[in-house]
Amino acid sequence: VQLQASGGGLVQPGGSLRLSCAASASISSFYVMGWYRQAPGKERELVATISSGGTTFVADSVKGRFTLSRDNAKNTMYLQMNSLKPEDTAVYYCFANKIQGKFWGQGTQVTVSS
Repeated sequence: VQLQASGGGLVQPGGSLRLSCAASASISSFYVMGWYRQAPGKERELVATISSGGTTFVADSVKGRFTLSRDNAKNTMYLQMNSLKPEDTAVYYCFANKIQGKFWGQGTQVTVSS
């Protein structure tokens, strides 16, 4: 299984980005998918997860600003990020869990700066 993350970039504070994580296999086979982020000099932080049943978790640091969704027909998960702040600057990694193990996408850089 391969995961392809995309959608990162440079955005001004208050702006929006949508990250995508496209899977090479049916995402309905993953019991949970989500995103971590890691900023320079900081520990990796779990940002959001979504279960196969659609139940979502969003970290307090991004609650009300970030929304996670999945499109099973496109085998893609999305992270909609609104009202971005400089402290959201990080490399964002998508992941997906199956019984066989955990799979990772490559990171995508998000930079929030004026």
